[in-house]
Amino acid sequence: MPQRLTLADALRHAREALAGGEAVVSVAVLSSSTEDGPVAGERMSVWANRHEGTLGDLNLDEAALRIARAALAESDRPATHDVEAGGRRCTVYVEPHRAPPELVIVGAGHVARPLCRTGAMLGFRVTVLDDRPEFATRERFPEADEVRPARFDDPFRDVRIGRGTYLVLVTRGHKYDFEALRDVLHRPELPAYVGMIGSRRRTRAALEQLARDGVPDERLRRVHAPIGLHLGGETPEEIALAIAAEIVMVRRGGTGQPLRDRERVAERWVRSGG
Repeated sequence: MPQRLTLADALRHAREALAGGEAVVSVAVLSSSTEDGPVAGERMSVWANRHEGTLGDLNLDEAALRIARAALAESDRPATHDVEAGGRRCTVYVEPHRAPPELVIVGAGHVARPLCRTGAMLGFRVTVLDDRPEFATRERFPEADEVRPARFDDPFRDVRIGRGTYLVLVTRGHKYDFEALRDVLHRPELPAYVGMIGSRRRTRAALEQLARDGVPDERLRRVHAPIGLHLGGETPEEIALAIAAEIVMVRRGGTGQPLRDRERVAERWVRSGG
């Protein structure tokens, strides 16, 4: 039988995940529906490939592991579940813990400011990079978790760019966007999202140059450029909204299609005669 997990250890596992470690799901018994069921407060910590703790019954543990790993893959929200195995039943509280997604904004200009605010509101941990000290300031980006000076010939020095990163390139010059894009596309691990601002002509020129530099087509197709959904926006705030909407679409697996067109409620209502 696995060893029981203390509350202190369960909290430590959750804190480590929130600080950037491996995502973990906490499972705790709320109540038992059978006399020989687990005691309220029994708990487990569940990672993708291991777990600690027990609910006091190996069959219940296996059932709880399936629920926890499904939550790890599909959800960020806590929930309660009824678990049953071998004639024993209990209700468990299941809560995933993972570090917030990272939004890295390269460039601290007019679009970056509303994008930083929106990203923070959406739950991202926001980092802003710029090579101009007067722009890369806490006063301009109070919602950012980090504001860093950067050199655009080495933009990501001391900045972690991984597969959970959402990267936005909105510098003051296309040359700097291109250099940052080339840097990230030559890394072994691509971000979850990489978008670059620019016109259709400049985007095409950049992608053609990267192809000549040997960047594979499948990597070039991962680049969202020109960046953002087509909302018809013109102001920095509207452009930031279009970028944020595309990031949410990629993160959550959306289509960007208007729900009116997707669900066709009005059309069906009219056809049915109201």
